[in-house]
Amino acid sequence: MIPFSSLYLLFSNLLGAVYRRGNLSFSKDGNSVISPVGNRISVFDLKNNKSETLPVSTAKNITCVGLSPDGNLAILVDEDGAALLISLITRAVLHHFHFHKPVASIRFSPDGRKFVVTKENVALMYHAPGRNREFNAFVLDKSYYGPYDETTCIDWTDDSKCFVVGSKDMSTWVFGAERWSNLIYYSLGGHKDIMVGCFFEKDSLDLYTVSQDGTLCVWESDTELDGLVLRKTRLPAERGEEEERGEGEENEPRGEVIRGKGERPKEKEGTKNVRYKQRSKHFFNKEGDFNNLTAAAFHKPTHILVTGFASGIFHLHELPEFNLIHSLSISDQRIATVSMNSSGDWIGFGCSGLGQLLVWEWQSESYVFKQQGHFNNMAALAYSPDGQYIATGGDDGKVKVWNMTSGLCFVTFTEHTSSVTNVTFTSRGFVIVSASLDGTVRAFDLHRYRNFRTFTSPRPAQFSSLAVDPSGDLVSAGAQDSFEVFIWSMQTGRLLEVLGGHEGPVSCLCFSPVQSILASASWDKTVRLWDMMDSWQTKETLRLTSDGLAVSYRPDGQELAVATLDGEISFWSPQSANQTGSISGRHDLKMGRKETEKITSKQSAKGKSFTSLCYSADGESILAGGQSKFVCIYNIREQILMKKFEISCNLSLDAMEEFLDRRKMTEFGSLALVDEGVGDGDGVELSLPGVRKGDMSSRHFKPEIRVSSLRFSPTGRSWAATSTEGLLTYSLDGALVFDPYDLDLDVTPASVRRQLRQAKWAAAIVLAFRLNETALTQEVLEAVPHHQITVVCGSLPDVYVEKLLGFIASALERCGHLQFYLSWSQSLLTQHGQKLKTRWVLVECGRVHLSLCPVTVWNVVVFICLCVLCSCDWNMYTIRYAVALSKQKGVKRTAGDALCDKDESEDSEVMSEDSLEETDMLV
Repeated sequence: MIPFSSLYLLFSNLLGAVYRRGNLSFSKDGNSVISPVGNRISVFDLKNNKSETLPVSTAKNITCVGLSPDGNLAILVDEDGAALLISLITRAVLHHFHFHKPVASIRFSPDGRKFVVTKENVALMYHAPGRNREFNAFVLDKSYYGPYDETTCIDWTDDSKCFVVGSKDMSTWVFGAERWSNLIYYSLGGHKDIMVGCFFEKDSLDLYTVSQDGTLCVWESDTELDGLVLRKTRLPAERGEEEERGEGEENEPRGEVIRGKGERPKEKEGTKNVRYKQRSKHFFNKEGDFNNLTAAAFHKPTHILVTGFASGIFHLHELPEFNLIHSLSISDQRIATVSMNSSGDWIGFGCSGLGQLLVWEWQSESYVFKQQGHFNNMAALAYSPDGQYIATGGDDGKVKVWNMTSGLCFVTFTEHTSSVTNVTFTSRGFVIVSASLDGTVRAFDLHRYRNFRTFTSPRPAQFSSLAVDPSGDLVSAGAQDSFEVFIWSMQTGRLLEVLGGHEGPVSCLCFSPVQSILASASWDKTVRLWDMMDSWQTKETLRLTSDGLAVSYRPDGQELAVATLDGEISFWSPQSANQTGSISGRHDLKMGRKETEKITSKQSAKGKSFTSLCYSADGESILAGGQSKFVCIYNIREQILMKKFEISCNLSLDAMEEFLDRRKMTEFGSLALVDEGVGDGDGVELSLPGVRKGDMSSRHFKPEIRVSSLRFSPTGRSWAATSTEGLLTYSLDGALVFDPYDLDLDVTPASVRRQLRQAKWAAAIVLAFRLNETALTQEVLEAVPHHQITVVCGSLPDVYVEKLLGFIASALERCGHLQFYLSWSQSLLTQHGQKLKTRWVLVECGRVHLSLCPVTVWNVVVFICLCVLCSCDWNMYTIRYAVALSKQKGVKRTAGDALCDKDESEDSEVMSEDSLEETDMLV
């Protein structure tokens, strides 16, 4: 049975999807960008090159994100108007709220005390949540009416006194956040299309407005911000027509209501109202090639306006002169959102059509960050042998390789011309093999990032399955149209054998880990075992109860698991060809009802099944997923369900709910069958019947939730699955899971600290690892004197050496005691390195799992070494630049000073080279 702690696998990260829809936001320091991905948000650290998906999710896809000025709070709003207030420090949900209508934009005031939400044709201003605990964190202050159509964009003045709202009725409204006597509201026109952006000038009431047809208007105010006069408090009976109090929809309090009108407010005695005049008007589409302007952002300190267009081009202009600084095409699809960081150096772009996220540094004209997920659904995944990389193949014909440490894609192979159906790594981990429906099987080299082998069949065939033998010398692929299995040599690239015998498409292939036997599952209700030593003759034929969909060998090769179309998982003995057990998992799938289905979910579940299987490292459990939002872990011996993971709760996907809303059911069918509009598209097209992949030939559709592939990590601490949402990873969280090792009654934190006070360092470390608490282990290690490290490492039992190396690898990433932990790793590898190497060889022969802690330590040290070298080089070149600059300015320097500088520069170069050599020797 798998360890008890393995059942506490928690959501870790979402890969393969970097942007879906909504607005991008930069953190306060400008080094991180927050991107909405479906019903979750991902934080990309641009400095450290890492990504993290927060463990919070909304009911539907997120449409807008509001970030507080201090960067501690964020408000997430989904398609229906349901909002979550989350803390970016604790990653926890603080408050739930519902606006009851879709929200187009949300923006905090610069002082962080209020925020404005645009909903339909009204702008709602709320008091921002404070530090005190409140039952209702969102308190409505004022409701602003004026536009006749939906509001689209918001901006605040720098002192939070006023805000501006753009609308689809081609008007712009300036409202006062306080009770100003000379500015209640002001309406601006001048445009012929939908408003995309409206921005205040820095420390001014001057405005810039941008519309969808590519028109920029510059508005000048006759009043400064200091000229706003606060109105005296009046009794309710004395309120004018512009102000009232009341209740909104569903008896919701609306606070103070301000209603804007077509004419300007009347001026009071002794007070002159704020007035605007149009100073200039500029056009983006000057060449005659009309291009819709889809996104805009303005950086107030540098007066730079960034505009994105539907053709994937963006422009940089300096305002108010409208001087073009830069123009570049970054995508083939429309730019959905634009954002700038606090310094104005980096610009973030999001393209929802291709799922692209880009960060551009406009001064150096280079990419800081560039990521793109699979355009269509992911079809397959594979872990590298060391568990550091994941290769994915998608319906867009691309093979991507993801780094599990950073969560980012570092190479994409685009040689396939059709959907990729399967991917796998060779045993050494340096080669990726992929099969595709274009009739080719390709091998990619991860050293040179190139396609060095292409395997084809004598007759064109669509390959639906793939397997590589444990030695990495043989490549096999199954065809779904010719029902044959092809065997190639990796060394020569030649076709060795064509195996015939199946009467249906070959759905899955798997090599035995310990024998030269290939298992193939097919839709003809059989699994065939092919013996390589016997000229690839059929050794056994296993008769199934239904079509075979997936097959997997146990790690020791003594058992075979097969998933069939009737929802069952059967277990077979490869030696005797007898069935040893079965699990009926149809009731565990619990598939929901699609909106277009005319039968109930109970009837629909009869046609659902598992499509992917994977054994755990110990072979006691099996992971199964398929046409459902659930991934199940079964115990094979007891044949029971141990854990069921719900990979998504996003109601924007289809088949999520068991029962449909009866209010949408009519005598002519469900209202979901009506193609309602285009959203952000440019036209309406009818859905083609039978289309199940791609964009469905419709601008409005809901993708169906399903799991296409899943795998356990070689380290045993995580598993990954490709689904409609993307590449989901679940792993053990050491900070949340209490996972003791060899626990006893006398193993307590008090006893650990007692051993520390008695200077029994080795015993204290052993007890700390038996409790397996990260904070306590770090406290014990950092209490050991530096001169005692060698002695302690020599007295540690072998079983704790590997645990200590793993802890050091994680501590090096988060702690600043670099030399201290490097001394620990040096002593451990010096005294126990030969034992670890010998054990590695024994493990490779016996096929037993081994933690790859030395490799992890090596990767962390190399990364730190590169960072230090970059800093040293930067300092050295900066000093040289300062010296050269001083010479140009005519500063007199003696020859002795110049000679000393030259000697120091040479010494610094020698020191940097020596430090690199010492680091390599140390590791």
